[in-house]
Amino acid sequence: MAQCPLCNSLYEIEVYCPNCKNKLEDSGKVSDYLDPYGHYNDEETVKMGDGYPNTAKDQICPHLMVCRECSYDEVRFIREI
Repeated sequence: MAQCPLCNSLYEIEVYCPNCKNKLEDSGKVSDYLDPYGHYNDEETVKMGDGYPNTAKDQICPHLMVCRECSYDEVRFIREI
């Protein structure tokens, strides 16, 4: 079973804000914001309801990246290993 390297602290991502050039903070999986009890479900069930149709098939984990300076945010798709 594939694992997200960010969720499992195997590495950190370094992405910068296109507006103010500050480093974006990894705010975790998008699915954590959609269902507060979703972490009790298995990962495949969570991926079926995360709003992205190919996360399970493509083995990617959508993470919310946020700029604490200007409030810019974006979703980055992290390849699972």
